[in-house]
Amino acid sequence: MRDYLLFRLYGPLAAWGDIAVGEYRPSFAHPSKSAVMGLIAAALGLRRDQEDAQQMLVDSFHFAVRVDAMGSLLRDYHTTQVPPARKGFIHPTRRSELAFRGINTILSTRDYRVDAAYAVALWTAIESPPYDLYRLMQALKKPVFTLCLGRKSCPPAMPLQPHVVTSETLKGAFEKANFLDAPLLEMILSPSEHSAVYWEGIEPSGFSGQHVITRRDKPMSHLRRQFAERREFYTGVATEGEE
Repeated sequence: MRDYLLFRLYGPLAAWGDIAVGEYRPSFAHPSKSAVMGLIAAALGLRRDQEDAQQMLVDSFHFAVRVDAMGSLLRDYHTTQVPPARKGFIHPTRRSELAFRGINTILSTRDYRVDAAYAVALWTAIESPPYDLYRLMQALKKPVFTLCLGRKSCPPAMPLQPHVVTSETLKGAFEKANFLDAPLLEMILSPSEHSAVYWEGIEPSGFSGQHVITRRDKPMSHLRRQFAERREFYTGVATEGEE
């Protein structure tokens, strides 16, 4: 038996960063590990410059996500004013950036997921993690920093409702999920007849028909925005009420 921390992510807009080249900023269809662990770090009050603490958090937990509603793709043409780069100088505030002379305009295209909903599970990957699942649960209920769904412009639109369940398998843990807003979400969204579950780790998942993909979304350095590859398993599952 193993303990799992379950919580729900839903918002009108979400963005789950994929590999970005040039001016195009794509979004994966389901949350990345960097996004989920970044959300947990924000709830705990860890700053981006706390590299050791951030990395320990990433290495201490495995995660899985069940896609309850895929949502739709939104592509935004984005313009941003930025000051020219100066070696060794970092602007402390946005006001400082805009007050700088010789400001430039950057053009980019950014993807978002619209009206997507996910159930997320976390469980320990090492014997003595810096935080237990109940500490993470309390942090998600009363976060130190504002939480976002991938980008700062994408706040959650419903409570995360974190809770801990005990199960022999990941599949059993998701089946025990108790999200009180489920009927409301079903009114807002249009869940598909079949969903998908993505997870990492090697313990019995309880799912059949597993496939493997490689994702480059495991944080190595938050300050330098460096990410390592990891293996992610996935499978399709029928939604409740389907045979």
